[in-house]
Amino acid sequence: MLVVNKPAGLLAVPGRGEDKQDCLLTRLRRDFPDALVVHRLDMATSGLMVFARNIEIQRALSRAFAERQVNKRYVAVLEGRLEGYGAIDLPIAADWPNRPRHKVDAELGKPSLTRYRAGHYEPEADLSHVELEPVTGRTHQLRVHLQAIGHPIIGDTLYQGRAAERLYLHACRLSFTHPATDSSLELFSAAPFPTAKAYAAPADSFAVHHPTTESHHEEA
Repeated sequence: MLVVNKPAGLLAVPGRGEDKQDCLLTRLRRDFPDALVVHRLDMATSGLMVFARNIEIQRALSRAFAERQVNKRYVAVLEGRLEGYGAIDLPIAADWPNRPRHKVDAELGKPSLTRYRAGHYEPEADLSHVELEPVTGRTHQLRVHLQAIGHPIIGDTLYQGRAAERLYLHACRLSFTHPATDSSLELFSAAPFPTAKAYAAPADSFAVHHPTTESHHEEA
């Protein structure tokens, strides 16, 4: 398999139209024609991606992602002060009139859970550096959840974040069992923007907060 550090602003896989054919997969296949897609990152997000190099490994890795056997961590910089650790448990659905946006929707949304752990806070800029663990894998999950609790990611203008040169969201860590060797792998990539130290707390140290029904409707 291949482990690649995707830059922000580059598609992970080809999109529709001739103008969306330049992507990480296309570039990889210039040197590795056998590269196969396992999972994806948003175009605006940077960080670690894994590609398989044969169909058996692709199936095994895809199954590991689908069955939540891969531990994924992100680092982000958010607006406002977010403290401590906890979780955002809000259902997410496509916002069809405003595609490609998604939204919190108590009636139509799929169950979605994001754990977070706050790090450094910059009072002069009112910014929080946090580590995020998407337990589920919904489209735009981290971005939607953080906007819903009033802390949009810096650079995320799609979800009312403060304008910046890029989205301040980076896939920094992947942990899983290698499907061919059964060895434990932990992959790490430092964020390409200023962040506090990534906190690698075990998953069971995160608390889960279930917002009230009223807050679901307010955020939707």
